[in-house]
Amino acid sequence: MKPNISKGIWPTMVTPFTDSNEIDYDATERLVEWYIHNQVDGLFAVCQSSEMFFLTLEERVKLAAFVKEKAAGRVPVIASGHIADDFADQVTELNAMAATGIDALVLITNRLALEGESDEVWKRNLESLLKQIPEDIALGFYECPHPYKRLISPELLKWCAGTGRFLFLKDTSCDVDNMKGKLDAVQGGGLQIYNANTATLLETLKLGITGYSGIMANFHPDLYVWLERNWVGKPEQSAHLADFLSLTSFIEKQLYPVNSKYYLMLEGVLTNYHCRSKNHHDFTATNRLEVEQLHRLSKVLSAQFRI
Repeated sequence: MKPNISKGIWPTMVTPFTDSNEIDYDATERLVEWYIHNQVDGLFAVCQSSEMFFLTLEERVKLAAFVKEKAAGRVPVIASGHIADDFADQVTELNAMAATGIDALVLITNRLALEGESDEVWKRNLESLLKQIPEDIALGFYECPHPYKRLISPELLKWCAGTGRFLFLKDTSCDVDNMKGKLDAVQGGGLQIYNANTATLLETLKLGITGYSGIMANFHPDLYVWLERNWVGKPEQSAHLADFLSLTSFIEKQLYPVNSKYYLMLEGVLTNYHCRSKNHHDFTATNRLEVEQLHRLSKVLSAQFRI
């Protein structure tokens, strides 16, 4: 039976760390509860926002299993952690993650071919990899920007959908026409597409995109939830909210994920903003002030929309 990989808002989870740079599982549990309290539809537990390239395989596996356990059937959990260059290492990673009990396993598109290699090479590598992954685990794709962004063409996505093994794509093209082409390619099938980009979100929801899975759900997920659930019935309010979300998403260009962890400190969820991928000491007083201003504005909007 296929898992409930439903439409809606799927945060790309950050990973809390202790002062000694270990994963803080107490804070992670609070974070899971915060997302669920804000009515998200699912959790992307191990991804780039989770600093997966800076976690050991053991840490990635333990983190995915922990989030799945704490979500306790309330929302589905997906995870990747598929970061190796070597094919044999990728097989090991993916099988270890599949065994954690997550609802779907996410393949990173740029791990399936080197930058500059053709789609045919990518397709051959994927076919080889699929033979090494348990057939009963649901699969998805993530167009992860690191170490390079590899977008799936509509034609290739149609082929992937035809295998019957892939349920979703997290799209990072930030391009309405690109997403429309992909939607047209998989129309009528079981593969769903989630947009990671805020500026294009409302327009792509109108085109039939499944939902949002991106950075900003680590700041004000409740506002994204409201937009996704109300854009049809309340178009004018939704347009205003989409404008606000688009402009505030520029904070992504700040020191992420340090800034999102500071926001979560303001929410009372985390106790520090330590990261492995970025130096939290580079997060300036002005950066903190900007996040504090965003936090206040978000609370005003939440009250206005009675979330």
